[in-house]
Amino acid sequence: MFTGIIEEVGKIAQINKQGEFAVVAINASKVLSDVHLGDSIAVNGVCLTVTSFTQNQFTADVMSETLKRTSLGELKPNSPVNLERAMAANGRFGGHIVSGHIDGTGEVVEIIPAHNSTWYRIQTSPKLMCYIIEKGSITIDGISLTVVDTDESSFRVSIIPHTIAQTNLGSKKVGSIVNLENDIVGKYIEQFLMKKEPESPQSKITADFLKNAGF
Repeated sequence: MFTGIIEEVGKIAQINKQGEFAVVAINASKVLSDVHLGDSIAVNGVCLTVTSFTQNQFTADVMSETLKRTSLGELKPNSPVNLERAMAANGRFGGHIVSGHIDGTGEVVEIIPAHNSTWYRIQTSPKLMCYIIEKGSITIDGISLTVVDTDESSFRVSIIPHTIAQTNLGSKKVGSIVNLENDIVGKYIEQFLMKKEPESPQSKITADFLKNAGF
């Protein structure tokens, strides 16, 4: 589990595509300070497993399903990527519950500087928009953000300078594709509401049964 608070921005060193999957090598520093084989690191919000590492680089396998559902397949050497280690049990929960399982992608359709922040409008599919609500949480490339407002096909977020400086959002342009993870709470609530309670079998205890039994 992650929180959506980015620890550092790494850079893609190499992407080796092998048929329907790929092996990605990422240059980093902070997230490698206590890394172990098998650890989970969110890369642009995608939960990946460390398969090897050195002092300044780690590798991870990217399965075909992940390449299809996320923007990782579009990355190139030197592309900046947001990195976050799995949340420690003794850490502060600074963002919201982030699983690292991407629901889909969105497209940056508008970037507007405004005073001490920058407005980003992200367009995405109706399937994802149904979970995105005003003042709710959304994860964009692994960053925990608050939705300012929405329309039928897009939503806006307001990004402060600190977030732009500490993440890869500053490198995004109109047309850039970003990974999106909806708030997991909303998805669970919908699933519970859609499930029908099983019908209880009709009781065989009737008034006549009780009368005949001497009650």
